[in-house]
Amino acid sequence: MRITGFKTFIVDSTDGRGGPQWVFVKVLTSEDGLYGIGEGSVTSKATTIAAAIMELERMVAGKDPLRIEGLWQLMYRNPRWRGGPVLNSAISAIEIALWDIKGKAYGQPIYQLLGGACRDRIRMYAHCGGPTPQAAAENALRVKARGFTALKTGALHVENGTVIPASGIRKAIEKIAAMREAVGEDFDIAIDAHGQLTPPMALEFCQRVAEYRPLWVEEPTQPEDLDTLAWLAQKSPVPLATGERLFTKWGFADLCGRHLVNYVQPDVVHCGGISEMKKIAAIAEAHFIDCAPHNPQSWVSTFASLHVDACTPNCVIQEQIAGPSWQAELFRTEWQIVDGYAALPDRPGLGLDFDEAEAAKHPYVPDFRPDWRWPDGSVADW
Repeated sequence: MRITGFKTFIVDSTDGRGGPQWVFVKVLTSEDGLYGIGEGSVTSKATTIAAAIMELERMVAGKDPLRIEGLWQLMYRNPRWRGGPVLNSAISAIEIALWDIKGKAYGQPIYQLLGGACRDRIRMYAHCGGPTPQAAAENALRVKARGFTALKTGALHVENGTVIPASGIRKAIEKIAAMREAVGEDFDIAIDAHGQLTPPMALEFCQRVAEYRPLWVEEPTQPEDLDTLAWLAQKSPVPLATGERLFTKWGFADLCGRHLVNYVQPDVVHCGGISEMKKIAAIAEAHFIDCAPHNPQSWVSTFASLHVDACTPNCVIQEQIAGPSWQAELFRTEWQIVDGYAALPDRPGLGLDFDEAEAAKHPYVPDFRPDWRWPDGSVADW
């Protein structure tokens, strides 16, 4: 069996509203009908990712798709330029597709080829928020009513695109307090700061939110400087998490070795793929750090993450978003979360198909991020 080529697809997940665009690669093989599907979606970089994926086609065409580790090393090391969201997400997309091929070739779900299950089901969490404390509390109750035992919300309240530190933190805390009162003490609330806080703001937020017992505060600092995170970790009274903008095992080694967070959050479509995420989780496990994979993308990303979760002891909870209703048609499958848990995938490979005709119904639309500013008009992080 040999790789015969790639096909890439950019799919608008927002029905023309200019939001996240999904980028998929279909890796074709010489075996009739046998292909793998992978994802490399990066916000605001869809066409760049698609081009990066196709740049790698000539490197692996004609090679054995079952030699996943060797092909990963080739794609990562041979071009000399390494790292970053674009290059790593392109590799991740292809690597996920190769695992899909391998699972289908052997008639097994991917996690069975990675050592087999270490749990019976996978705990999931949903996203939740609201413009006011009352709305946030009502939305949290809706999440709980759907069977979830955990949710994630934001750490900064912003109105009209202007970041005002004092009121932004105060109003965010008010919403989290209302959510805690609504869902009760035995429900987990994770908080995503999204790198939007300055270091002093992050410390103030962590100190003020501690009484509401967050599961973690995520991305409280920017990823470029671990010493800033170390400064915060020494002072924070709440658990910290990070990792969605870190790549490969090398990007996580120092973070884990210095015990700077309580949870690492690699994203399977950015960090290097399925094998690389399992290696990252193993590094974290060696330092008694839990893994909570990042995943705001499509079901390809979700299923790839679930396979790692299934066979990795310290993958304790999984992010997911509902996404558009037509995903079931795009991937020709359905799945559900029952009592806040997902079942282990049971079909060969990822457990998904891919309908090109459905993908064509949702063509690429340029997406735009919100333009947040400080009161003086300078650019703020989103």
